[in-house]
Amino acid sequence: MACGLADALLAGPPGITEFEARAKQALGRKPRWVLPLCKRIFARFGSGLGTQQRAKLIEFIETDQGYLDAWLADTKPRIRHYFLATNSMAPRVGALALCPLPNIPTSVDLAAWLDISIEDLEWFADVRHMVKAPGPLCHYHFRWLPKRSGGWRLVEIPKQRLRDLQRKILREVLDPVMPHDAAHGFRRGRSCLTNAAPHCGKDVVLRMDLLNFFTSIPASRIHALFTTLGYPDPVAKRLTGLCTCEVTTRMLPALPAGAEPLPWAMRKRYAERHLPQGAPTSPALANLCALHLDFRLAGLAESLGGAYTRYADDLAISGGEPLRRRVGAITSLLSAIAREQKFDINHRKTRVMHRSDRQRLTGVVVNEKPNVSRAEFDQLKAVLHNCVVHGPQSQNRMGHPNFREHLRGRVSYVAGLNGARGERLRLAFEEIDWAR
Repeated sequence: MACGLADALLAGPPGITEFEARAKQALGRKPRWVLPLCKRIFARFGSGLGTQQRAKLIEFIETDQGYLDAWLADTKPRIRHYFLATNSMAPRVGALALCPLPNIPTSVDLAAWLDISIEDLEWFADVRHMVKAPGPLCHYHFRWLPKRSGGWRLVEIPKQRLRDLQRKILREVLDPVMPHDAAHGFRRGRSCLTNAAPHCGKDVVLRMDLLNFFTSIPASRIHALFTTLGYPDPVAKRLTGLCTCEVTTRMLPALPAGAEPLPWAMRKRYAERHLPQGAPTSPALANLCALHLDFRLAGLAESLGGAYTRYADDLAISGGEPLRRRVGAITSLLSAIAREQKFDINHRKTRVMHRSDRQRLTGVVVNEKPNVSRAEFDQLKAVLHNCVVHGPQSQNRMGHPNFREHLRGRVSYVAGLNGARGERLRLAFEEIDWAR
């Protein structure tokens, strides 16, 4: 009885009047207790009620006193018209209601939207976890890259066809959904400079790093995100499969010679579905999964009269005397908040930078205004000078395929932080004879 009534309420748009009309249609009559029940359901679930909350709705109905009292009447409630479950987009609430996301109610619609067959969709999404070994059926290439801080990072690069599908999901499903304003990484119009600027001239800057940012986000969080965007469970499962990856022991490439063996905990993370570092959808998904973390840390910074920003896995909180006096306690509190949001802190990279120190965030010095460090400026100036004197190829020690554009980019980066220094480097850059 409660199941049939719940299916009727979920069979259309949420609202007290709409609930009442469908409940009366399901019951075949108009009992007095229906309207009060619909009001209580709307007060409990609101306009965000969707099929993913069916179990909670059934439980609510079964324990509602008005519904229980109806069974004491002479005429017992009875379902006379069943609403068969159909996949449909769930309503999006709040700011999500304004996002122009595509309506994809079924897996068939998802395949059509991606312009592939349903068989190809099942193969690429791999919801049954059939791909267990490297080879032509595997949708990723795997490569170890060195970290600047030491150790190695596994980069999971989707093959061309899957990458094209992920880019479509990124453009039309993820890009219209705005992350928290404190997020500066992987966003148009944001950069290392916009991330660092709010922290200029502060008494103390606290910098912390999230451990294994992408691989720490499991497929279950991605699935929950897609259902929050209104997609039915079958569609959310396949979108999740397209955007996540699992790496079995057989798939892992051999670590470079001399590298320490991969810890068991890290191998276990890779073996479970997670965000792959290398997929075009991963940065946007990671930003959206960190939304509640950003809300809480922004509120913490505001309570201290300071500022908070996040650039990918780099967290920064800055402020004045209130933060300086309690920086130890704030560090512990920030770590606790991160754990509650299912992220871990890499404590080895935690830095507390006072005004008397060099305060540096994402490569930008922020003691007074955004600036490049003197050492970095001098090193680039020396490279440009040697290019003029000895020729550009003598300085291309890393083997960049387009060394000219690489240097031009570095000069432009400095110019964006310090116009005077950037102009000096630009003049040196223009003296280089690229024909040598």
